[in-house]
Order: sequence, then C-alpha cells, then structure tokens
Amino acid sequence: MLGLPKGEVFIVPWTSDWEKEYQLEKKKIEHIIGQYIVNVHHIGSTAIRDLSAKPIIDIAIEMKDFQDGEKCVKPLVEIGYSYKGTNVLPERHYFNKGEPRTHQIHMYQSGNRFLLDQLKFRDYLRDNETAKNQYAKLKHELSLVSNGNKHKYAEDKTEFVKSILERVNK
Repeated sequence: MLGLPKGEVFIVPWTSDWEKEYQLEKKKIEHIIGQYIVNVHHIGSTAIRDLSAKPIIDIAIEMKDFQDGEKCVKPLVEIGYSYKGTNVLPERHYFNKGEPRTHQIHMYQSGNRFLLDQLKFRDYLRDNETAKNQYAKLKHELSLVSNGNKHKYAEDKTEFVKSILERVNK
C-alpha cells in the first residue's frame, strides 16, 4: 500500500515494494533535474527494513546549490509534484505528490545539518534492532492517539529522535 490521505495518520507494515518505488521515483527525478543533484537518498521509516511506517516515500535530494531548488520546481511539477516552498522546514525546499500523498521530496544543499541528521537517524535504526523496535512501538502508539494530526504525531516523536542523534553525535 502506498498513499496517506489528507487528515489521516496511520502506519502499515514495511514492504520491499517501498524500496522498488523509491528506485523508480529516483530515476525519474534524476532524469529531469540530474544536473543539479549531488545525491538522492531514501529517508524516513520506509527506508528502514521491517519498520512499519506511514505509506509515503520520503526522498532527500542533495543539491550543489540551494538556490537551484527554484530551477527544479517546474520539472518536478510536470511529473506530479506540488511545490510547498521553503517555509515548511528551515533550509529545505519541500514537495509532495499525490492525493492521497505518496511521495515527499526534501531538497537540501549538500552538507546541510538537517539532511545529515536524517541520514544519521536512518542509518542508526538500520543498524540497531533495539532502537528500531522502540521506535516502532512509539510510532504505533502515537498513530493511535494523534487523531489524524500529522504535526502532533511528528512532534511527539521528537524526543526519541533527539535522543538517538545525541548518541550518534557523541
């Protein structure tokens, strides 16, 4: 299953189809804006084997120059993305695709601290079964009490994410 309707928060069991979907989308993105890209990363819970997740593929794009993100808007819109600007999160161009939402692009300049933290968190959970299981339990509990509020759901995960990043950054 892929896609999260507006106003809903739920998680589903991990599937290898998410990696396949990421690879297909990555090829499309590289084809249309590859000249601006340093690297493309599968991030978020769908990138972590056996971790239940909201059924949205999160893609981080590392850009040579943050300002080049503006040049990517029109080509990404042409393949179905909506541009949400840079004010959703700091130092990030944000795009989403579909209704229900199936993909999100988080576009950063190479070396951006928010991107680096996302990659560190992903990699830590990939390598640490205990932390991955703790995160899975937390996500499940929060999805049940968030009442469809994606901002509350995300905010309530913040302390766990910070605790992992503190370990990684020591």
